[in-house]
Amino acid sequence: MHAQVMKMKCNVFYGIIKNPAITIKAIGHQWYWTYEYSYYDNSDEQSLTFDRYIIPEDDLELGQLRLLEVDNQVVVPAKTHLGMIITSADVLHSWAVPSLGVKCDAVLVRLNQTTIVSVVNFVELIMPLCLLL
Repeated sequence: MHAQVMKMKCNVFYGIIKNPAITIKAIGHQWYWTYEYSYYDNSDEQSLTFDRYIIPEDDLELGQLRLLEVDNQVVVPAKTHLGMIITSADVLHSWAVPSLGVKCDAVLVRLNQTTIVSVVNFVELIMPLCLLL
């Protein structure tokens, strides 16, 4: 019982996003991710949404990395405080940016939050964790 109470306190403390310049929601699906840029235009309260698929091995060009190249890149402003909301639509996924030291699991019916300060260049990796519920 004591361990469960401590876990709840850590989740509440870790999940706070303080005044991000932009919030991006990442939704894990089997074989692809959906990204939603929220609040990019406060005047009409719309969001920009797109799907992101890994490029098949047969379609890779010379110099591209297998399982790391995607059809749509996530673009963020440099040196900006970002809020990330990560969830799943079906199974467990893992979203990570190893160069920034960020990793967050995408769990069905749960919104996990993290904050990062973007730099000029970084590569986002979709970690190989994918479990059926």
